[in-house]
Amino acid sequence: MARRLRIGIDTGGTFTDVVAIDEDTGELFTTKTPSTPADPAEGFADAARKVLRLAGADASALTAVSHGTTVATNQLLEDRLDDLGFITTEGFEFLLEIARQSVPDGYGNSYFWVKPPRIVPVHRVRTVGGRLDHTGAELRPFDEESAAAAARWFRDRGIRAIGVCFLHSYANPAHELRMREVLAREHPEAVVSLSCEVLREYREYERSVTTLVDAAVKPTMSRYLARLSGLLPAPLRVMKSNGGVLSAEEVVHQPITTVLSGPAAGALGAAYVAAAEGRRSVVTLDGGGTSTDVAVVLDGEPTLTTEGAVGRHPVKIPMIDIVTVGAGGGSIAWISPEGTLKVGPRSAGADPGPLCYGRGGTEPTVTDAHAALGRIPPHLLGGEIPLDVAAARAGVEALGAELGLSGDRAAAGVLEISAWNQANAIRRITVERGLDVRDFPLVAFGGSGPLLACRLLDLLGLPAAVIPADPGSLSAFGLLTVDVKNDYVRTHVARDAEVDLSALGAVYAELEGRAADALEREGFPPERQRFARSADLRYHGQAFEVRVAAPDGPVDDAFRAEVVRRFHDAHEALYGYCYRGDPGRHPVEWVNLRVSGIGPITRPRLRERPPGDGNPERARTGVRDVYFEGWARTPVYRRDRLARDDVLHGPAVIEEFGSTVPLHPGYQARVDAHGNLVITKEETP
Repeated sequence: MARRLRIGIDTGGTFTDVVAIDEDTGELFTTKTPSTPADPAEGFADAARKVLRLAGADASALTAVSHGTTVATNQLLEDRLDDLGFITTEGFEFLLEIARQSVPDGYGNSYFWVKPPRIVPVHRVRTVGGRLDHTGAELRPFDEESAAAAARWFRDRGIRAIGVCFLHSYANPAHELRMREVLAREHPEAVVSLSCEVLREYREYERSVTTLVDAAVKPTMSRYLARLSGLLPAPLRVMKSNGGVLSAEEVVHQPITTVLSGPAAGALGAAYVAAAEGRRSVVTLDGGGTSTDVAVVLDGEPTLTTEGAVGRHPVKIPMIDIVTVGAGGGSIAWISPEGTLKVGPRSAGADPGPLCYGRGGTEPTVTDAHAALGRIPPHLLGGEIPLDVAAARAGVEALGAELGLSGDRAAAGVLEISAWNQANAIRRITVERGLDVRDFPLVAFGGSGPLLACRLLDLLGLPAAVIPADPGSLSAFGLLTVDVKNDYVRTHVARDAEVDLSALGAVYAELEGRAADALEREGFPPERQRFARSADLRYHGQAFEVRVAAPDGPVDDAFRAEVVRRFHDAHEALYGYCYRGDPGRHPVEWVNLRVSGIGPITRPRLRERPPGDGNPERARTGVRDVYFEGWARTPVYRRDRLARDDVLHGPAVIEEFGSTVPLHPGYQARVDAHGNLVITKEETP
């Protein structure tokens, strides 16, 4: 019988990972190829062809393709936002210049901080007459003449990507819709993003920047997805930052939703694997070639935020709460002007890559340090990429000479700094969110994620580290576990004591209607559609809100009371106090209402493995010199030969196609029922 394959392809900075699942048998096929930064579509096609060969099938076997992409993210990080204009309400042309008064790292560390350049310089801002109040009522009519003049101004200067954000358009989109009509007439080549469609939520600065980011990446994403759609004869879905996927046809209308596409897939894949073994709350660490992405999973779900940023641009869309640091395998080790050793955030990437790749790299990297210390094999991807270990050693020895250290000490120092960079990222996502990091096992994956797992257990006091099977491809596997998901929001400010329940119900009904329409376009009939409500609340006088889940069913007094109760509980958990019994002095205020429309997909089943014979030595392939506290002859094991309940004791090195686990002295690794390696510190007598 011909295979039916669903595949997930995750494009990273260094490698493109791919996983295919046979929809009839559940068999998984995983592999990876080097990324092609100059043309990511080429790496996408290479990965698809490679996994099809592995499965013994051709493109006609494909039923669907899910994709995690960094195209939008990279454009923002590299500030390639040249062809961009902004239209806003008359009198508010300096909205982007004023921005917010927040300063990175606090005023104490930022005496000389200067505001970065605005996403759109003030000379590319045009204003249009007309004004709404905060309820959406029209104070002054839309000025068609100034709107046409603005459209012609951009047309005459060849500015084609335009964001439109009028004051209070979250309450009434009429003026923005009129502006789009004018642009279509006067400047038909323009690519337009309206804030009422991108983010129908108050706070003009964040809404404006979010809309402009959407407009900036829309042309690039449209071209990229159009090319991908022509490469494979199967429906293409793209991973979104909120933990869902959406068809390529829909994503081109909301490309900003893909800005954390790849890291989101990894966090979801890690959550899925951990939950199968009963670990519902974990820290996930996705170590790639360019960076490391860290997230928290609580009760089976990665935590979400709308207070994110990509590079210097605040992006107020629902996204998995991820902290990213420049601590990947390709992160470059360098010496600061003060004479101290630094690691990252600059990366050698896939091209030219680390010194040991032999492709023209000139600076030592984290991967070079691992190679020089014997912690990774002298090849990657099962021998597909041979490594020049001598070049790696020469690079770290030259670095050490500048510091007055031996090559071994310099390489160990590079890895220690990289481990601390990752540990600090984990602290930011846990301790700074009010969580005790010692309560969370670590799920480490990605090509470089497991390399420092033992050291992270030591630095943070984590109870265990879980290394999934095929950790280098877990982000691609995560793409196969993700539901179709779209988010809708509406600002509706009202004090709880005076809230109009019928108005709340009407807003939720409208948002659910929009979500249902989108799911139907994605092929989900009404009986397969699910909706998740939530609400942002605060105490009157506070500047920011707390989001809580809202129950299904009628929007009545019981609904209102339950949401408010959840808000008090969440506020107390976050900040250590609440005003539950004092509604007179500290009234609760409703701010934003939200609905997520969800189309469930069929997830792959993780197979349990049979127990082995109790002798892990069957997996031993040899020994080599590895540096931990010093050099020692260290046994090397092939992971695919390990069986359930096998236990290995450090020092040891466990190798597989896409990743390597150096097991430090004093640690042990046990293979669980699903083939994960569970690393714990050994009991000291």
